[in-house]
Amino acid sequence: MRITRQFVAGGSRRYDTGVPKTPYFGPGLFTFLRELATHNEREWFARHKTRYFEQVRDPMLAFIGSVGPRLEKISPQITADPRPQGGSFFRIHRDLRFSRDKRPYKTHAGAHFRHGAGRNVHAPGMYLHLEPGEVLAAAGIWHPASRELGLIRDAIVDDPELWRKIRRLPPSLQFGGELLKRAPKGYDPEHPLIDDLKRKDFYCVVHFDETQALEAQFMTRFVRAMRSASPLMHFLCDALDLPW
Repeated sequence: MRITRQFVAGGSRRYDTGVPKTPYFGPGLFTFLRELATHNEREWFARHKTRYFEQVRDPMLAFIGSVGPRLEKISPQITADPRPQGGSFFRIHRDLRFSRDKRPYKTHAGAHFRHGAGRNVHAPGMYLHLEPGEVLAAAGIWHPASRELGLIRDAIVDDPELWRKIRRLPPSLQFGGELLKRAPKGYDPEHPLIDDLKRKDFYCVVHFDETQALEAQFMTRFVRAMRSASPLMHFLCDALDLPW
């Protein structure tokens, strides 16, 4: 493991803070998702599929394509893939195989900007979520596998001083995720950072409102939030022996 302290105070990379002249998202995105929540049926969606493409999918794909170069300036390991399928954009269809909830469609639009070494949402990455009443961005790792979770916890134990610096997030960012009720096996229940060692997820979140998502400067706000979260991403990548 190659934990480094150099990234805590920020690197020497320069960031593009230019503001697009027009917004990527229009009010029709939230209007469509609200109506979809009321009419979550295949027949309704089929009648309004063109609206979905024009108001939800295509604007999100345009955002993904444009934000990619900016995220690369935070880390060249972050991937922004604007393909309609198999890329950063989450499909609107829900996975119903193991769910009692048989509603066919998600009522939000999401994009996951993966680390190049990750094949799924369980690798370190960045995330954008657009839903009526809940607009947020997140960075970190969600539900890592047991091996990866152990490596992250070991990194905290190995360098608690560094982790304390990492966890001092800017006021706009908050840690999210689930915690164990008891200390994980193999870790001292009296450890001063036991609350962090109980974490099952290691990610931070910044919340926006719908009005902000519809503004031209929303992409700049998103990138700034992800840049603020980069020390946590760097820590996680070092713990998992991944490049950053």
